Order: sequence, then structure tokens, then C-alpha cells
Amino acid sequence: MINAEFWVAIAFLIFVGLMIYMGVHQSIFDALDQRSARIRAELDEALRLKEEAQKLVEEYRRKHQEADREAEAIIASARTEAERVAAEAKSKMEELVARRTRMAEIKIAQAEAQALADVRAAAADAAVAAAERILTETVKGKAAEDLVAQGIRDVKAKLN
Repeated sequence: MINAEFWVAIAFLIFVGLMIYMGVHQSIFDALDQRSARIRAELDEALRLKEEAQKLVEEYRRKHQEADREAEAIIASARTEAERVAAEAKSKMEELVARRTRMAEIKIAQAEAQALADVRAAAADAAVAAAERILTETVKGKAAEDLVAQGIRDVKAKLN
């Protein structure tokens, strides 16, 4: 009547009863609770690290955007400064050209005045020489010499 399955069932019940009596089930529950607590702590730590990483990512994005804005501001400032320097250089160049043009015009006017004075002096000298020759050929004696000297003085005074 008693077969093998019966004895296996009895042995199993004795084994389970012995385990319950010795408190093995409590050790298993404690181990599972500790493992559950450790896993929960690891999940909480992972969640905290994830939130911290997201904050860092946001902070780096903000810093990157600030750096972009600052770079754009620097570029705009440099562009404005370059335009100002170019305009200043252009105005200085125009001023230099105008000053050089005025100096050249002044030198040309001086050269013209000098050439005119030279022509007048040459004309005066030629007129004096011609008058002296004409008068010496036509007038003779002391009166001629006085007349020639007086004429030379008059011509020089009028031409200069």
C-alpha cells in the first residue's frame, strides 16, 4: 500500500517542516529583502545620476549657447571695428590725397609765378639792352649817357 510517491511526499513535508522550524524561510526572505533594498538603492542612485547628468547637459548647452552668443558679439564687434578702421583709413587717405593735391597746386602756382618773374626779368633785361643799344647809336655824348642811365633805371623800376 505504501508506494514510493507517498514516501517522497512525506520526506518532502518533513524537509519543508524542518526548514520552517530552523527559520530558513526567514533567512531567504531577509536575503531577498536585502537584495531588493540593494537593487532599489542602485535604482535610486542611477536615477539620481541620470538627473545629475541631465542637469550637466543642460548647463553645458546653456554655456555653449552663451559662448555662441559671445562669439557672435565678438564677430559683430570686430566687423564694426573693421568698418570703422576702413572708413577712418579711407578718410585719412582722402585727406592725404587732398593735402598732396593742394601742395602740388601750390608748387605749380609757385613755379608759374617764378617762371613769370623769370620771363619778366628776361624781358626787362632784353628791353634794357635793346634800349641801351638804340640810344647809344642815336644819341651821342654826355647827354646820351645821362639819358641811357635814366632810361635803364626807369625800365627796371617799372618791370620789377
